[in-house]
Amino acid sequence: MAVRLGVAPIAWSNDDLPELGGDTPLETCLRESRAAGFSGTETGNKFPMDPARLGPILQAHGLRLVSGWFSGQLLEGSVEAEKARMEQQLTTFKALGAPVMVYAETTGSVQTRRQTPVSQRPHLPAADFKDYGARLTALAEYMAERGVPMTYHHHMGTIVETDAEIDLLMANTGRAVGLLIDTGHVTYAGGDVLALARRHAGRINHVHCKDVRAPVLAQAHAGDWSFLDAVLAGVFTAPGDGCVDFAAFAALLADIGYSGWTVVEVEQDPVKAPPFTYAKMGHDHLTRLFTDARLAIAR
Repeated sequence: MAVRLGVAPIAWSNDDLPELGGDTPLETCLRESRAAGFSGTETGNKFPMDPARLGPILQAHGLRLVSGWFSGQLLEGSVEAEKARMEQQLTTFKALGAPVMVYAETTGSVQTRRQTPVSQRPHLPAADFKDYGARLTALAEYMAERGVPMTYHHHMGTIVETDAEIDLLMANTGRAVGLLIDTGHVTYAGGDVLALARRHAGRINHVHCKDVRAPVLAQAHAGDWSFLDAVLAGVFTAPGDGCVDFAAFAALLADIGYSGWTVVEVEQDPVKAPPFTYAKMGHDHLTRLFTDARLAIAR
């Protein structure tokens, strides 16, 4: 059993806020990702989705394809429509050996609306999770058959944000729907990272590690900020630079026998927070804590 350390390109170039790192070349992101010590990367909007192009680019930097975001629209669409929408990404991910695809339901989401407070996000009634979960399971089973399992990303501003909503999702879906635990989003939503991860240990197939600056989070809640305003203010940071107890989280991952990718994903203003500096901070902090927890780190 071993974990691998990957990184998300969002620290270099933010897909939701193009002005953050919009001019940063993909080459810079990949070169610095490898220099910081990571062995894999997720995708972003600057990554070509043609495996014949992306494969050699990643290989040249000594990086594996970890996963990548897919903006789901299943809540108001059909399973067949979702299959068609994700076809190119599925094909590329399968060809390049990505172990999972990150799926988040973005229908009605306010995560990309800078003028809309997180408090105005959409809500799915508890009774509606049964139907949604059945359709999500059907989609996840199809993805598994194609060789790229789903990892569902709970996310601020969406219908699955709180611990209770994650519990509902897990209770109403089959095992094909894997769970991505994101330490930053659980903390932002007021959840309990350790308790949540222990409850759903058997479903976790991907991990995002980011820290939270507690003073900024308190301001965001008090001021009813939008998600993007909170990001711009620096609510997230690299593991080791905030309030999340990653030592306890590392011990829990070891205890539940987690084996897979743990990804440092920190959306910040790259001018204020140099991506390489914070990526290396996160890599080195997790390496130290995983080693202390006797979690083997594969390369």
